[in-house]
Amino acid sequence: MPREQSSPSLTTLAVVDMGSNSFRLELGRVEGDQIFRLDTWRETLRIGAAIDAKGRILAPARRAALGCLARFAERLRGLHPSAVRAVATNTFRVARNAAQFLRQAEAALGFPIDVISGHEEARLIYLGVAHVLPPSDAPRLCIDIGGGSTEFIIGRGLEPERLESLKIGCVSYTQRFFRDGRLRAEAFSTAETSARAEIEAIAREFGREHWREAYASSGTALALAEILEQNGMSAGGITPAGLARLRKRMVGAGHVERLRLAGLKPERAPVLAGGYAIMSAALSLLEVPRINPVGGAMRLGVLYDLLGRRVRRDMRQSTVERFIERYRIDRAHAVRVATMAKALYERAVAAPIAETAQRIEWAGLLHEVGYTVSHLGFHKHGAYILEHADMPGFSSQEQHALALLVLGCRGGLSKMAPLLVDIDSRAQLLALRLAVLFHHARGPIDTPRIVLKVDKTIRCAVASRWMKAHPLSAHLLGKERDEWTALGYPWSDSR
Repeated sequence: MPREQSSPSLTTLAVVDMGSNSFRLELGRVEGDQIFRLDTWRETLRIGAAIDAKGRILAPARRAALGCLARFAERLRGLHPSAVRAVATNTFRVARNAAQFLRQAEAALGFPIDVISGHEEARLIYLGVAHVLPPSDAPRLCIDIGGGSTEFIIGRGLEPERLESLKIGCVSYTQRFFRDGRLRAEAFSTAETSARAEIEAIAREFGREHWREAYASSGTALALAEILEQNGMSAGGITPAGLARLRKRMVGAGHVERLRLAGLKPERAPVLAGGYAIMSAALSLLEVPRINPVGGAMRLGVLYDLLGRRVRRDMRQSTVERFIERYRIDRAHAVRVATMAKALYERAVAAPIAETAQRIEWAGLLHEVGYTVSHLGFHKHGAYILEHADMPGFSSQEQHALALLVLGCRGGLSKMAPLLVDIDSRAQLLALRLAVLFHHARGPIDTPRIVLKVDKTIRCAVASRWMKAHPLSAHLLGKERDEWTALGYPWSDSR
């Protein structure tokens, strides 16, 4: 796995989108604050349809996916790690063997893979769409029908205001209602009724009164718009009337293999019916008279998100700031803990990783987020909040890592033992625990000189004069030494 290095001048960014229907690789060239598409690759895998009865991704699909990622890896070779982001969506959120597969996938690709939540997927979709559309203050509805989920967003300019993700997609609906390829009127009615039942839960928030323009991204929307236009079913965009005409054509064909429509690509045909049912239900329930297809979507959103991280507009930092305000965290205390934790980590290991140091700083800033529930066991409450809250910009793995750091920042270490198998993990947790320990009085302190090295053993030496002047801190440090020693990590206080 590539490690974060100092960022050179980067002119090329890349995103790998591991969707339920297809895997895509897109490269963009950075010019100022704009990104221009350089190249794109797409392989239709329909991994969302390769889930067995136990919720596991089947072996043939895993092999096909790994082969695809290995091919993507060749094109990504030579790119700086901070210029590449791989994201995985719905199938990898729900598959029971996703974690095991993702380890193999990261090895094949050569870069980390972030599993993102439905809300984060929606945010990135809107970010991409907003950069394609002309500037406007009008509220915009965006619908993105993916292979395993569908995202609904309302936003103004570059900022999303409402985000939802429903577990309905063109692959999953095709599997559920059109598995045998037959295109029957009854199946369409059942599929649309099912989709309406899901969308109805959000219809009030996304109804006609909340937006003035409507756009649809994703392959399903682009395919439907192309088919309607080329077959004379719509003068432009996707309309309920045009969809009704298309439904008659599909039912008339009777089977997907007999479907002959201008503009229908062979790789889209097998999942067209499922995507159609969701789009038809959405337009009907949300009272959309016409929805216009738009490019960009999540891949472009990821590229702009990467660009934002480089120019100090990291959405994750904004999220941390909002959490500090929302959960009424003592900012001054949190900053003191975060600053020391980051500094201790950077001196504890031979080759500190910049992204990890940033994570430790965020963990320090948020380590008391659980106080909003109770001071008793606040670290446990905080871990739960960070694991399950919507945190724009953060992947599921990043939220999990933050939650574990906060869980381990106080109390016994035995609960963390399985997670401390590598040196860097031990250094991260020890740095945060020491920062919390030294700031137990919650006010500014005369920071002691600390020597900290973590490898197979722990060397933690604090200036003796400071220790004598702070007997409670010395006592707490002794207890911390005992915790690590009990887990089998020898502790030395020699300088």
